Amino acid sequence: MAYLLSSERPAAAAMPLRPTNLVARWFAAFRAARTRKLALASLMEMDEFRLRDLGIERQDVLEAARNPDAGIGRVLTSARARNARR
Repeated sequence: MAYLLSSERPAAAAMPLRPTNLVARWFAAFRAARTRKLALASLMEMDEFRLRDLGIERQDVLEAARNPDAGIGRVLTSARARNARR
């Protein structure tokens, strides 16, 4: 355990675990994941012409869905920049 000062209690004991904060974080993560899923689903429903107007292709949407840790917005933005150069 890491002590802050020799006379103080451990740093881990100074931060109480609050179940309400854990539940709130879980709900926030759940809502963010659901929002991403709905956004990708709506992009997949679009036809090729609308996707091309947005500057992306269906393959870009599929790549963003496969790599959610890479950041969906970041993947689609880089695809738009790549497609703009063509």
